[in-house]
Amino acid sequence: MKCIRCLVSGHVQGVWFRETTRRKAVGLRLSGQALNLPDGRVEVTACGDESALLALREWLWEGSPLSRVEAVRCEELTPAEPFSGFHTG
Repeated sequence: MKCIRCLVSGHVQGVWFRETTRRKAVGLRLSGQALNLPDGRVEVTACGDESALLALREWLWEGSPLSRVEAVRCEELTPAEPFSGFHTG
């Protein structure tokens, strides 16, 4: 299992981006979380199959119907503890 952390910038808060990301991740059988950051970005951490992580990375550029994604920056991550399910904070 691999994990990634992505920072998504643009108009991504207040537009159902986190919930839409959660639904996509659950459909891909990924665990993790999507959190709003104080600077207006959304941080997405996801763990699972490499092909599912790639699909999520590509989908993050699309986002929710009301979002406007300007940048997605991802890196591999070693989580301190495993995630159970996919959550929004």
